Amino acid sequence: MANTKSAAKRTRQTVKRSLHNRSVVTRLRSIQKQIRSSASPGSDQIRAVISAIDKAAKRGIIHRNTAKRRKTRLNKALAGAK
Repeated sequence: MANTKSAAKRTRQTVKRSLHNRSVVTRLRSIQKQIRSSASPGSDQIRAVISAIDKAAKRGIIHRNTAKRRKTRLNKALAGAK
């Protein structure tokens, strides 16, 4: 239990943000799996995934090195599929 009003507010904000961040990470994971499993993903789909990864990194939801690693692995998998 928070001792001050500001601590209580920070707790509420943290809960709200962590729920949102978790949903973003889950969404990223699922669209990456869809791209990898599809036989021939379109370039617009790939751009959309990379854009979503970059946005998450920019907002601090995922670490920037994690974003770079995910994009690299995605591109590597797509190059191997072609």
